[in-house]
Amino acid sequence: MTETRTTLRRGFSVAFVGPDGAGKTTVARRLETELPLPVTYLYMGVSAESSNRLLPTTRLIRSIRRRKGVVERGPKARTAESVDRPSLRRRLRAAARLLNRVAEESYRQAIASREMRQGRIVLFDRHFFADYHMHDIDTDGRLPLSRRLHGLFISRVLARPDLLVFLDVPAEVLFARKGEGTIELLDEMREGYRRLSSAGPSFVTLDGDRPLDDVVADAVAVVLAHAEASNSR
Repeated sequence: MTETRTTLRRGFSVAFVGPDGAGKTTVARRLETELPLPVTYLYMGVSAESSNRLLPTTRLIRSIRRRKGVVERGPKARTAESVDRPSLRRRLRAAARLLNRVAEESYRQAIASREMRQGRIVLFDRHFFADYHMHDIDTDGRLPLSRRLHGLFISRVLARPDLLVFLDVPAEVLFARKGEGTIELLDEMREGYRRLSSAGPSFVTLDGDRPLDDVVADAVAVVLAHAEASNSR
């Protein structure tokens, strides 16, 4: 491993992104021990069960939803239902969900900002900007107002990761690992993540369809290279 300083003048954030089954959590967790630098792991997805930092209000809302049998879901692609004019009740519920989502995203970003000010690398497992980009930002379809507002928030207000690491895995392998969605949908999602390369932050693609140790070694090298560049500025 290349000799690297054990402290940083300025911390930064790295987001591991890709469809479910790409290995984001596994790689990010491995880097907690593999990197010779102070790091903080932070889950930035929608699953309450997976989150290591969550607003009390979000815990309460999701506990109520679970008792009602509501299944937690991530970003949704546009459907015919999305463009129908909703009732007042649905619009109020959408507004409440949007406010809680924005508060949750802001809360986790505040934690990340605090850790970076202390000179730590924040390892994001997923990221709202990446996961919602193709559904609430990079789309030419009509969207409900709540989703348009959310797209504006994550693209104009929420801080983006300093480095995006896309773990690219063939759709057939993703399907075999998780058994979710379809091959066509997974390919569409992969293409959506690839388009993030022109969305602003530094972007690196790693082949995730390899032995885990090889993927982790490459991820370590990418993060250390970014750390060296950050320290030299």
